[in-house]
Amino acid sequence: MKGSLYRKVGIASFIMMSSVFLSRIIGLFRESVIAYSGGAGGQVDAYQLAFLLPEILNHVAATGFLSITFIPIFSGYLARNMEEEGWRVFSIIFTVFGLFLLLLVLAGCFWTDALVDFVAPGIKDPAVRALTVRMTRIVLPAQFFFFSGGLFMAVQFSRERFFLPAMAPLLYNLGIIMGGLVLGPRIGIEGFAWGVLGGAFAGNFLLQWIGAGRIGMKFRLSVNVRHPDVRRYFFLTLPLILGLTMIFSTEVFFRFFGSYLPKGTVAALNYGLRIVFILVGLFGQAVGTASYPFMSRLVAQGKMDEMKRLMNRTLSAMSLVIPFSVLFIVLRHEVVFLLFQRGRFDAAATALTSHLLPYLLLGAFVFSAQTIVVRGYYAMQNTLFPALLGTAAVILSIPIYLVGVNRFGAVGVAFGVSFSAFLQVLLLYAIWNRRTKNRESGAVYTCVGKMILLSIFLGVVLEGVRRLVSSWIDTQTFSGALISCLVAGLVFLSLLYPLGKALKLDDLFDVVIGPLKKIKDSFF
Repeated sequence: MKGSLYRKVGIASFIMMSSVFLSRIIGLFRESVIAYSGGAGGQVDAYQLAFLLPEILNHVAATGFLSITFIPIFSGYLARNMEEEGWRVFSIIFTVFGLFLLLLVLAGCFWTDALVDFVAPGIKDPAVRALTVRMTRIVLPAQFFFFSGGLFMAVQFSRERFFLPAMAPLLYNLGIIMGGLVLGPRIGIEGFAWGVLGGAFAGNFLLQWIGAGRIGMKFRLSVNVRHPDVRRYFFLTLPLILGLTMIFSTEVFFRFFGSYLPKGTVAALNYGLRIVFILVGLFGQAVGTASYPFMSRLVAQGKMDEMKRLMNRTLSAMSLVIPFSVLFIVLRHEVVFLLFQRGRFDAAATALTSHLLPYLLLGAFVFSAQTIVVRGYYAMQNTLFPALLGTAAVILSIPIYLVGVNRFGAVGVAFGVSFSAFLQVLLLYAIWNRRTKNRESGAVYTCVGKMILLSIFLGVVLEGVRRLVSSWIDTQTFSGALISCLVAGLVFLSLLYPLGKALKLDDLFDVVIGPLKKIKDSFF
């Protein structure tokens, strides 16, 4: 049974990791197209600021928490052979919260001017403000598609169906790209905003509606808000709505504080964050999404020791993001140059983005770890405490943002992003260990400490390699930057495993390689 569980988690993680990897690649291409069209200037700032109000609306509707709060409820009905009642609860939640969200979207579209001034008060250029308002109105309706798709994906996850949900981010990113390429020549940067709307409809709504239908989805309009599980869903979700989560605060704060800085700063911060989220997606999001249904089941079955063991092993494996972050820090200029420098994204934009990237990469591991740590609480249907603790950590980090933006400008904002994430994860995991008596947490801290030491050594070696290559080849050219990345990457990969074995990190590599072996064994 235990082996079967880890095998399922491994296969699910592989599916989600493949999806995340492909979506991040497509996402990078998306950002490259945006960079080519608008560089790191006012138009791209307006495009990024247009997501501020939708992000807040998305948070208020708890769209990003649907899988977390709904899966345990729906899975409970499946476990008790009460599927019809599960679909009844699904219908009530869809109807009530869907109508509520539609009303918020309409209100947002009507009062967009005033709301943009409230959420992005630092905008000084009238043209940037006007463009932000127009694109905000385009992006806002997509939030209904995200909400609907979130419910459709939740029921698929409950049935251990991962393939079609894994396709959602791929179609979403492709929609943005097509909007920019097809409509961009006619209406400029607004084409990407229309692509957001189209991609959300195709990937997050239509495809997931088909997927939910394949597993027998039954939906009827119903507003029975007195149903006990609907009320339980509301009270589980309410703390998440009122709380300030890590991803939400990051997406809002870098735009809010960036709006006070010179043109192009918001764009540069966004480009840097997208690079960071490549690592976060591969090491955190995929594993966290795939493992959560299994963590919830272990809790429901009363197997807390097994659940804690799964969480600890996963966190240890995630520490691999640390050396990869160091690799990106060393090659920051080359990475930004290769990904973005073309079209309107010039050398100045590359210099600004690569200058901010190391401060953002400092938070890559904690962003990854957060996807697992917070799900430990959610699996126990405890949403209140992590929401309160996360909010407290965000509030404590606000002075860092304020001091940073006033004294260090964009660097201060970038550092504030990483510091806020670190503070939240440290508090969440430390208190989780005390509350659950997680005696094996020491092994996680030891693993992370060893990985930091290994990464520092690798960073020194890789910096020497990069300088040596740059003394022979002009890394300001595409071919030179590519050669620098390839050489440093090969040295990195050749040293990572033997150094890991020298530091007795064999278990960590087994956790990473093990699922791949199990997947191979299951098919061959």
